[in-house]
Amino acid sequence: MSTGDRIRVELFQFKNQENPENNFEYWKIGVFHFCVQDPDVEGLTEKVVAAGGKKRMKAPRYYYPGEKPYRMIYMEDPFGNILELYSHSYELHYASIGQANIKCLSSLTLSIALMTKRG
Repeated sequence: MSTGDRIRVELFQFKNQENPENNFEYWKIGVFHFCVQDPDVEGLTEKVVAAGGKKRMKAPRYYYPGEKPYRMIYMEDPFGNILELYSHSYELHYASIGQANIKCLSSLTLSIALMTKRG
């Protein structure tokens, strides 16, 4: 889900999810990652590394090589928090997704992508 001010919420459901016996271990659950949108993904990647962070992928993933400049990369900040860097909005990345990539998305994300594509 996305808001008008470029904030989005993603909900995931995993097939092999394991529920802990004690689900109140608040120190073991929390935010998976933060996502930042910046048109200069490579420049921001360099800044994160220079500050003591690291890449979690070798290079940015290009979504539509030769067609659109949409790309992303997972990083880790110096404190171990996972960062997802996007060059463009979530809607632009996934609104025109190809059929071959649809199976990779959760059903909720797929629904949002298809609704966005329809207009």
